[in-house]
Amino acid sequence: MKILAFNGSPRKGGNTEILLKTVLKEIESEGIETELVQLGGNLLRGCTACYACAKNQDKKCVFDDDMMNECIAKMIEADGIVIGSPSYFSNVSTEVKALIDRAGVVCRANGGLLHRKIGASVCAQRRSGGTNVQDTISKLFFISGMVVPGSTYWNFGVGKDKGEVLEDTEGMANMADLGKNIAWLAKKLA
Repeated sequence: MKILAFNGSPRKGGNTEILLKTVLKEIESEGIETELVQLGGNLLRGCTACYACAKNQDKKCVFDDDMMNECIAKMIEADGIVIGSPSYFSNVSTEVKALIDRAGVVCRANGGLLHRKIGASVCAQRRSGGTNVQDTISKLFFISGMVVPGSTYWNFGVGKDKGEVLEDTEGMANMADLGKNIAWLAKKLA
C-alpha cells in the first residue's frame, strides 16, 4: 500500500508541509509507504479542455509542463492521495487547481483511474478559507468515486509564518487523527 501526498504550497518547509508530514507520520507508523511530492512552486498550467487525453487514452496530458504527467502517474499508482494547499483568498493554490483539473480529466477520461482510492484534503490557513479549500479539493475526490475519510474536525491548521501551525494544538491533533483514519481505511480496503 502507498499513500501519496501533494504539498501545494510554494513555501517549502511551511505550514502546509508541516501538516502533511504530520498526517504521513501516522500513516507510516502503521507500516504503510508514503511519499510527499512538492507541487507548489512548479510551473503548471491549467486544463485547456482539449480532451486529447480522452482521444489518446494513454493516461497522460498532452501538455507535459514541469511534472504534471509524473504526478498523474503517481496518483494512478497510489492507493490514497492527500492534497494539501494553503488558503489563498479562500481557495487552493494555482498549482493545486491545475492538478485537480488536469489529473481529474485525464483519470476520468481514461476509465475512472482514481475510483475507490482514498482521498483527503489538508489546508493551512492564516485566519479563514480552509473549508472552501477542502471543498475544492474534495470535489475531485467525490466526482472520481474516491473514498474520503474524516477527522475530529475540519482538516486545517491555523498559522501564518513558517512553523506557526505547530502552535495550533487542535489543528495538529486533527492531522494526526486524519493520518490514523487514512491508515485504518487503507488496511480495510486492501
